Amino acid sequence: MDFLHKKQLYEFYKKALLEDCIPFWLKNSLDRKYGGYLTCLERNGNVYSTDKSVWFQGRGLWIYSRLCNTLGKKDEWLEAAYLGYKFILEHCIDTDGRMFFVVTQDGRPLRKRRYFFSETFAVIGLAEYYKATGNKEALNKAREIYKLLVSIYEDPSNDPFKITPKFYSETRATKAMAVPMILLNVNYIMREIDKEARNDNYEVDYEAMAQKYTNEILNDFLKPDEKALLETVGLKGERLDTPAGRCVNPGHSIEAAWFLMKEAEYQKDENIMKKALQILDWSLDIGWDKEYGGIFAFVDVEGKQAEQLEWDMKLWWPHTEALYALLLAYKHTNDQKYMDWYNKVHEWTFSRFLDKEYGEWFGYLHRDGTVSHTLKGNIWKGPFHIPRALLFCMQLLEE
Repeated sequence: MDFLHKKQLYEFYKKALLEDCIPFWLKNSLDRKYGGYLTCLERNGNVYSTDKSVWFQGRGLWIYSRLCNTLGKKDEWLEAAYLGYKFILEHCIDTDGRMFFVVTQDGRPLRKRRYFFSETFAVIGLAEYYKATGNKEALNKAREIYKLLVSIYEDPSNDPFKITPKFYSETRATKAMAVPMILLNVNYIMREIDKEARNDNYEVDYEAMAQKYTNEILNDFLKPDEKALLETVGLKGERLDTPAGRCVNPGHSIEAAWFLMKEAEYQKDENIMKKALQILDWSLDIGWDKEYGGIFAFVDVEGKQAEQLEWDMKLWWPHTEALYALLLAYKHTNDQKYMDWYNKVHEWTFSRFLDKEYGEWFGYLHRDGTVSHTLKGNIWKGPFHIPRALLFCMQLLEE
């Protein structure tokens, strides 16, 4: 990639981030009455539900704080970050230390889930907010929640949220790749920001946890014989001959690939980098729709029919993850195949997902790339994957 191409791409992503994506969410999502963010938005930004995704209180907090830490502190970004910070502390954490999944506009609990992804996003948001503001209370809360997550990860019986398991583990015990994957990213961010952990006698060892998460992903979920990173395996990494056991989520696998690439950078470990690049290669090979283009939502590693009804849809977030992962792979290898893949994904993504009339992106497309849902946000889609990818691509091109 020559200098001119880099510069043009940088300006393209900068404009998409700062003139389209972030303004849409700042205008329509901020709840100045109750705090936090409203993400259930119609195409034009109108609110169609005031219920709040707790995932996006943490994710939004991270995005606005990260913008401050990367591009400079702006009052509107700091205000937006504060709204998320305050709402999380006041309304999103249950008395047992676990967090809710959905709350009402004014913060009353609606749903709470077994999975601790609300907590992971709160941790990165709080940590990033600490970096942006110097608010030590935010870091201490991030540490507290992350310590609980590590405890549950190492021994699920430590989970204070006692609820009947979703499946009978005595019959078939499984585990999900999403858990060590997201914790690897959380750990990376905490380690990057929490420079005083040792001086403050923080109990979590970031280096040790990074090794555990990395090893679990590569030893239990990565199946070289099948050229796939599986979503679900047995407790010891056993391959399961079930629809869940054969499932590859290409978006997750691609996201995991760049998480591992970043960890490989940090550890200066060529073996991790090699395996991360393999995951990226295999995920694109199995996940790319060779007839219509774009990345499938789900595929069966044996080529059987995936059981998810939305398997052939094209969702916004796998494409954003692929854009950054491919640029990162090209940076580390200078291999033209990654630039060729990047150009293909970039063209498909920006020619189909953008809403040129109202701004921001459509999130859900049919297999052929036509729009399925015109809504701009829900409890799953909000200001996270798109602005993160745009910002990270900007940074990479600037390097």
